[in-house]
Amino acid sequence: MLSDAEIREVIDQVSRGNREAFHLIVRAYNLPLRSFIASQVHHLEDVDDLAQEVLLGAYRNLGDFRRGEDFGAWLRGIARNQLLFYFRTSGRRRKAMERFREDASRLVQADLDHAVSGDTSEAVEALLRCVGRLPEKLRRVVRAGLDGDKPALLAKELMTTVGAIYNLHYRANRLLRECMTRELD
Repeated sequence: MLSDAEIREVIDQVSRGNREAFHLIVRAYNLPLRSFIASQVHHLEDVDDLAQEVLLGAYRNLGDFRRGEDFGAWLRGIARNQLLFYFRTSGRRRKAMERFREDASRLVQADLDHAVSGDTSEAVEALLRCVGRLPEKLRRVVRAGLDGDKPALLAKELMTTVGAIYNLHYRANRLLRECMTRELD
């Protein structure tokens, strides 16, 4: 930690335009500040971001620090405010994600129920007929996709580029969708 005199000197240097002087404060208070934040936060990956926000806030508001008071306590006060903001926004984010998941599941539930309740053997047979009608190269791309083959390996095997494989994959999917629409109507 820095003494009161050292803190006054750093604040004076920063107020005169020497931004680099603030690094002395960062070095002296970084570890205790991060420890304080880590004791409050569940996700340790957020500690660095929060500590950085606190130190930036301290730099911006250095003129508000009352000389002679405990600088560490002042930093912890800024950290408490930052933590309150963090918990408020992360709670809102979590609730928004929960609402999104509920809405998405509600939207697709009818389609899922229909797909599960319907006779899929007809659709599978139609899909197999459609795949059989594809040109050999497109059938190979579909088979590779189902097998989980990497596009780079398939490109090498077919002596073409990865971009060409993606184009073939797109074309095969489009042809299969069109064929399935005709078959199932």
